[in-house]
Amino acid sequence: MAMSRSSTALAQPHLADVTLTRDDMAFIAKLVYEQAGIVIREHKEAMTRGRLARRVKALGLNSVAEYCAFLKTPQAAGEIPELINAVTTNHTSFFRERHHFDHLRKDVLPRLVQERSARRGRIRIWCSAASSGEEPYSIAAVSRDVLGSRSDVDFKILATDIDTDILMKAEAAIYSADQFDRLPPDVKPLLKLEAHSGRGEARISEDLRRMIAFKRLNLIERWPMSGPFDIIFCRNVFIYFDTQTKASILDRFVTLLAPGGFLYLGHSESLPQPHPQLRLIGRTIYERLP
Repeated sequence: MAMSRSSTALAQPHLADVTLTRDDMAFIAKLVYEQAGIVIREHKEAMTRGRLARRVKALGLNSVAEYCAFLKTPQAAGEIPELINAVTTNHTSFFRERHHFDHLRKDVLPRLVQERSARRGRIRIWCSAASSGEEPYSIAAVSRDVLGSRSDVDFKILATDIDTDILMKAEAAIYSADQFDRLPPDVKPLLKLEAHSGRGEARISEDLRRMIAFKRLNLIERWPMSGPFDIIFCRNVFIYFDTQTKASILDRFVTLLAPGGFLYLGHSESLPQPHPQLRLIGRTIYERLP
């Protein structure tokens, strides 16, 4: 039976208008900067449009313009974290920038363990941009390798991120098996993988999962922890901030970093300016001066 024009129209899927005007782009960029300190540059317009389109669809709205209008209302307070989740980029891998983990495993942790075990002390590591968990689990893997089965050191890793969705994935600790297959044979066993019911998936061992506490944290807001931390990872984060925001966060890192502690930045990053309490000792590895 032939369908009428009206019934044909009803059968068509709803298509939202994903046009992103210059004014809407400016509004989104300003809001994200105010809420998270993240700078969305003009050349990221296509990426931003695509990610906003997903939120438009999730909320059942008709256009990006309607979404921006919604964000300006008091009712949108709960949507702000979802917006931040949408525009943040989470690209990582196990043992990414291998030299940092080699330095941690061979030069830093053995000394810390020797010092702290003598007085049953504590070791604290903060992974400040945990993303989907590959970085903190890599830290845990090399740490367990150094610690062994000893219980005379109070050891903990804090793993934070602004993206609530990605933190849920990190806590689940379930990854596609091919992520592990690509790892060098000398580090893959350190992750102590467990079989998982999901096809083509594996899970990080409970032993390593217990070493990490995952928490949501916005780096430009108040930090609830008091430190001190022996090691801070802040890799591939500064690239999203302007110079003023980077300098402010760096000062706060240094305040929480124990004298003689280490700060690891991403391979494409550097300090916004030389810091009087930090010295460069390796590729994007900084030591806090006593």
